[in-house]
Amino acid sequence: MKLLLTDSGIKNASIKAALLDLLGKPISESTALCIPTAIYANPRGPFNAWQFVSGQDPDCAMTELGWKAVGLLELTALPSVDKDRWVPLVREADVLLVGGGDAIYLHHWMRESGLADLLPSLTETVWVGLSAGSMVMTPRIGEDFVGWKSPAGDDRTMGMVDFSIFPHVGHPSLPLNTMEAAEKWAAGIGGPAYAIDDQTAIKVIDGDVEVVSEGHWKRF
Repeated sequence: MKLLLTDSGIKNASIKAALLDLLGKPISESTALCIPTAIYANPRGPFNAWQFVSGQDPDCAMTELGWKAVGLLELTALPSVDKDRWVPLVREADVLLVGGGDAIYLHHWMRESGLADLLPSLTETVWVGLSAGSMVMTPRIGEDFVGWKSPAGDDRTMGMVDFSIFPHVGHPSLPLNTMEAAEKWAAGIGGPAYAIDDQTAIKVIDGDVEVVSEGHWKRF
């Protein structure tokens, strides 16, 4: 699977160019499925889910980029329907657009829905994460970001990359997300980690990691 792990979606020309490189074709010729599941564990989740799905979130460009077609993949619904109703559609999609919210909640439903088991076979699919949608692909998120409590009771996530992510550095509405706070967080992670702002993304292909940024970031 090809990964574009963003802080806040496709925020600038550099991140968009990275997306186009991963897709290998124009956005207008690409089919997307959007996954809003993570946001339901947050306050005002249903309202924020609609913003993400409908492309009405002015700060996080994802579904409104001009895709050939966009479908909605709600992970909490998948265990109640036959896999032949959704697995072929996931395999056919060029990109999965995965919204923000609570990374532990998202990880839980990726496992429960069966999507996690499907991911290793999606070698040409592009995963575009936004905040929690990016953090969920890391080995762990750190206790600072644990909100919803998983049955396992820890902060572990998918581990499809070998580094963790501290998002939203310097965001005006998140005064605690400073680079100093990120450094303290990273000290407890026990592995490689990146702090990124909303103008930064991390591109991963076959284990090769590239930071794409028009903003501020730091590797720990």
